[in-house]
Amino acid sequence: MSAPRNAPPRDFRTPVGRARGLGSAKSGTGHFWWQRVTAVALALLVPWMIGLALALVGADLYAVQATLARPLNAIAVSLFAICLFWHARLGLQVVVEDYIHHRPTEIALQLLILFACAAGALASLYAIGRIALLA
Repeated sequence: MSAPRNAPPRDFRTPVGRARGLGSAKSGTGHFWWQRVTAVALALLVPWMIGLALALVGADLYAVQATLARPLNAIAVSLFAICLFWHARLGLQVVVEDYIHHRPTEIALQLLILFACAAGALASLYAIGRIALLA
């Protein structure tokens, strides 16, 4: 019995055979590792940030400024901001790649995520620098 006239041809290739020639899968490795590196950095910095925030509960503006003006605190808060926005960008990128299948929408969302995370990181670093250097 022959196949119907309009039926697509059968593909007898294995899954590996179908995947060959679709491009390199190497770029995901770097993305995977940077996601893990920022997660480890945040795992170390979040408890410190919570402790710092709890220590400043009830403090006046000048005490908070003096605390953030200390070099160790300013550097740690800056690292926290950088890791936080980088980790968020990487995670949101994966969500968009996995669940948005309309290419123009995907590109627009990727650009929005990139600019929003960059703006958040720059605003945070500016505020930290201003507090640390002008206090």
